Amino acid sequence: MADTALRTILGFAVLLTLTRLLGKKQLSQLTVFTYITGIALGSMASEMIMQKNIRIIDGVTALTLWSLLVLAIEWLSLKSPKARVLLDGEPAIVIKKGQILEASLKKHRLNLDDLSMQLRLNQVFSMMDVEYAILEPNGALTVLKKSESPAPANIPAEIICDGKIVKKNLAELGYSKHELEKELHKQKISDIKSILYAELQEDRSLHIQMKNT
Repeated sequence: MADTALRTILGFAVLLTLTRLLGKKQLSQLTVFTYITGIALGSMASEMIMQKNIRIIDGVTALTLWSLLVLAIEWLSLKSPKARVLLDGEPAIVIKKGQILEASLKKHRLNLDDLSMQLRLNQVFSMMDVEYAILEPNGALTVLKKSESPAPANIPAEIICDGKIVKKNLAELGYSKHELEKELHKQKISDIKSILYAELQEDRSLHIQMKNT
């Protein structure tokens, strides 16, 4: 009885501490990776509490090591856009100007029933009312509805992230690398690596935020 109580209190304390160390992303950005991480940590803590043949030190070691691996992966994703895309995925347009992008649906294994349900959750009941629908990395659907005013030719999109050009978005927006370099030169920016984030606006202007260092 006392051993079970001790294991429960210790498991709760360790799990709470490690969850806080892993940061708020565990709550606010529930991607597949963070979802699996949460399940794994909870399962390890449960096994340590209920399985008397597992030493407490072994359970704490497993929880700590798993958390350190997650922190290492999170650090890598902060430093490398490619790693971030690999781990968390990236947003994908599934409806454009009222037209379903079938190839995008197939690529992300999203069927029409699920798409319709997601639209209804966004208070949209007709595909024709959608200007853009974007499938987010966490599986949520972001919807830009059509309005009575003329629709924008493009929606704002990032074209530079962490000092690297997002070539996929350049192609999607029909914005050439030469145009980008010309605009950067106009704004007296010579090094793309010094840019934290650049977004192409609806009017084709650039919103740029430089890195602090």
